[in-house]
Amino acid sequence: MSSVQLWTLIFVGLSFALYIYIAYASRVSTTAGFYVAGGGIPAPANGAAIAADWMSAASFISMAGIIAFSGNGYAGSVYLMGWTGGYVLLAMLLAPYLRKFGKYTVPDFVGDRYSETARLIAVVCAIVVSFVYVAGQMSGVGVVFQRFLGVDTTVGVVIGMVIVFLYAVLGGMKGITWTQVAQYSVLIVAYLIPAIAISQKLTGIPVPQIGFGQIMDELNALQTDLGLSEYTGAFTQMNMLNMFLITAALMFGTAGLPHVIVRFYTAKSVRAARYSALWALFFIALLYLTAPAIGAFSKYNVLNSIPGTTIGDEPEWFRSWQDVGLITVNDLNGNGLIDVAGGMGEGFELMINNDIVVLATPEIAGLPAPIIGLVAAGGLAAALSTASGLLLVISSSVANDVYYKRINPQATEARQLMVGRIAMAAAIVVAGYLGINPPGFVAQVVALAFGLGAASFFPILVLGIFWKKCTAAGAAAGMVAGLGTTLAYQIWTIDIYGNSDGILGINEVSFGAIGMVINFIVTIVVSQFTPKPTPAMQQLVEDIRYPGRSELVAAHAAGALDEEILHGEHDPKDDA
Repeated sequence: MSSVQLWTLIFVGLSFALYIYIAYASRVSTTAGFYVAGGGIPAPANGAAIAADWMSAASFISMAGIIAFSGNGYAGSVYLMGWTGGYVLLAMLLAPYLRKFGKYTVPDFVGDRYSETARLIAVVCAIVVSFVYVAGQMSGVGVVFQRFLGVDTTVGVVIGMVIVFLYAVLGGMKGITWTQVAQYSVLIVAYLIPAIAISQKLTGIPVPQIGFGQIMDELNALQTDLGLSEYTGAFTQMNMLNMFLITAALMFGTAGLPHVIVRFYTAKSVRAARYSALWALFFIALLYLTAPAIGAFSKYNVLNSIPGTTIGDEPEWFRSWQDVGLITVNDLNGNGLIDVAGGMGEGFELMINNDIVVLATPEIAGLPAPIIGLVAAGGLAAALSTASGLLLVISSSVANDVYYKRINPQATEARQLMVGRIAMAAAIVVAGYLGINPPGFVAQVVALAFGLGAASFFPILVLGIFWKKCTAAGAAAGMVAGLGTTLAYQIWTIDIYGNSDGILGINEVSFGAIGMVINFIVTIVVSQFTPKPTPAMQQLVEDIRYPGRSELVAAHAAGALDEEILHGEHDPKDDA
């Protein structure tokens, strides 16, 4: 066993033991504890959990790579702009109002605000979005285990499945939340230490964000000398239309992700939900302001050491990643050297998988083995923290929104918890399969989920809060139209399923913004010609937008409002 594997095993073993202990100490026996941690998580802790839930394997493992290696840095910046901008939208437009509305899940809000039919459609949307998203997380787990512990990707994914099963099924949202606080601590330390060390080594400045600026001119010149476009060159890798649409899809998708939105239900109050958003933005910024620096440092180091190298004489770190198939060399011109003139990736002599950049950065920079092991543990923390949140969304959608609300309204809390845990266990198995057979690299798969979130949930949540006359039929039709067109377009255009260039060159990630517009249009048009919500529902929508709690809001939060008052129809529980 190498020193890198030994240190990886130590850090991964300690962190996994910590997660399982926290879950055991936080185990729950009520549905409120299982779904929303009893609504009693303090704002700073909730902010850290939100940050860990949101900063997935895509943010930790893949984002710096997609910024640096999938094109140039300018094109990759869409991920920074979209994911951070979307969080601001979520914090300002949705989170406080959804918390005030007072339900467990996004489908719960949709069912209460619109109708039971709309609830079931929202359940389907939540499950589709969550499974696409979780595929990227489990794939990231496999990448870490494959390289650092020398096990097969399948074995690595199975280990991740077992760990998530132990702490997510046992502790529910309460266990997941406190585990995610620990996971955020691990992942941010693992991300910042190498960034600071590499910045000091390359520039003499221990602040990555400042050191990053210092090497930009050198990196631009280096890329130009090698026949590549400038790192900061605008629209050299992606046209303006796709840049705009991808940024929009990621931004609005962030604000529509069910596993992030449910986090605000765990806050103690509406005020705590707002402060949770503030804390989360701070915790997120620590990583997101560092990612561009790591991407630039890695590319600078690679371009300074690999081009022109004789095949077979590459550095040890290069061969290590080559051995597991995440770096490939194809001597197209037969000169025995690695040439990057014209580009890197499919069709060129050198292809570096985007998912290895952060994980390989300490090795590329020659940092000691303990730091490499810590980064591996951080990558696993990022992947598992988001995976657990997504699996809880799937579990709650099945157990609360389908089983309890529609199939067995008389179910005891113990029965609901059992169904929820069974649903989560089944979801973990499906998630593991998707992780072993992902439809792309981590950030690409996750970006697809953001597009689906934008096309399905964002319009009906915003209109449900800010347009009191939005109807149930309009919301149902909008979700079907938005999700259906976006999913169909993604399957049609993504490389692994189809080979189409799409319409006007719009790629599979970009189309989420188009799907969102379709959802808005269909929802608004159908709402003009269908029965309006009851006066009580319209008043409730008005009341949740203003400070304080009216009697109507208080009664609704306590579950004291009759279904007929809200929707003009009988409560399906009365049939049981």
